[in-house]
Amino acid sequence: MSYPKIELDGALVAITGAARGIGLCTARAFVAAGARVALGDLDEALVVQAAAEFGEGAMGHALDVTDKDSYARFLDAAAEWHGGPLDVLVNNAGVMPNAPFLEQSDRIDRLTMDVNVYGVIHGMRLALPGMVERGYGHVVNVASLAGKFPLKGLAVYNASKFAVVGLSAATRLEMDGTGVSVSTVLPSAVRTELSSGIDVGILPTVEPEDIAAAVVRTVRSRAAETAVPSYAGVAANAATLLPESLIRLVRKAAHDDAAINRVDDKVRRVYLDRIEKQ
Repeated sequence: MSYPKIELDGALVAITGAARGIGLCTARAFVAAGARVALGDLDEALVVQAAAEFGEGAMGHALDVTDKDSYARFLDAAAEWHGGPLDVLVNNAGVMPNAPFLEQSDRIDRLTMDVNVYGVIHGMRLALPGMVERGYGHVVNVASLAGKFPLKGLAVYNASKFAVVGLSAATRLEMDGTGVSVSTVLPSAVRTELSSGIDVGILPTVEPEDIAAAVVRTVRSRAAETAVPSYAGVAANAATLLPESLIRLVRKAAHDDAAINRVDDKVRRVYLDRIEKQ
């Protein structure tokens, strides 16, 4: 499909969950491409400090993606500080609690859906109208291969990422003819705090810089979905076509129980304690 070209040199890019991990690496990649970047995060002190490393091309802002008013203030501040309008929005903020489904608390389930799903909904509902009015713009929603391939111990996380994949695909269709594109990036296991303490076994692992590079590439390609690594996306799609008995053998070999039975509880507790305080 053809979309109006977005030149990254001088473009305004807003990124959520940008104080660490994938979000911070993505901010660094966009700054390197010449973009002006607004970094949003719940941890205001950390995101301001993170943005400072990029100099005048970036600014850190307080952002609670579960609160639509907070999200609106973030986008308004980005436009005012960086001299909008917004060219690219990256919905990256996310949480990944792990536990057997019957042991997960209702409060953490709700947090997962609020951050991972409603955070994306809020961002698109706020950013897309202006993009449609101008006739150009790009939204990147960072989902997960867990949005295609369910794993034990991550049931509600899986549900949230399945939701993001479907939400992104349907919204992309609705944007046809407006000049605005919606892309989804689906990482495998990423070496960040999000998956800390979980031994993913033979499942493919990637660096946050790999995801950042994929996000930036979508501004040029406008691809509907980009899996990282790409072969894992092919495998996840193919899994839906194979007999369940065969897939169960593959799952066993791939340690699909990693989020339950292959966890360093001491390391993992640091991350879980942080999100449980949100």
